[in-house]
Amino acid sequence: QVQMVESGGGTVQPGESLRLSCTASGSFLNIGLMGWYRGAPGEQQELVATITGRGRTNYADSVRGRFSISRDNAKNTAYLQMNSLRPEDTALYYCNADGEDLLARPWKSWGRGTQVTVSS
Repeated sequence: QVQMVESGGGTVQPGESLRLSCTASGSFLNIGLMGWYRGAPGEQQELVATITGRGRTNYADSVRGRFSISRDNAKNTAYLQMNSLRPEDTALYYCNADGEDLLARPWKSWGRGTQVTVSS
């Protein structure tokens, strides 16, 4: 089993910044793609940003230029730096990752989410 644990959410005013972290733990050979998604619990999630194991990134149009995704492979951790936050960024943010387990079988894991609220 691979567990993803997010942290760093909170409540901020418009224009402020937050930095989210997501760390993978458990038994696995490697981690491939890591990404951040957002939305309400039980609803379809919106892709925010992804990053490959080689550092290639992809962003939703709504966050491009404001958010930055990065990863530290030695720490099995992905980050999401969120600047110039807007009220419409308010959501539960989920971390997702895939990879291979110790038997070289593919896995995919989701975190339970961290709440980001942008309000005056």
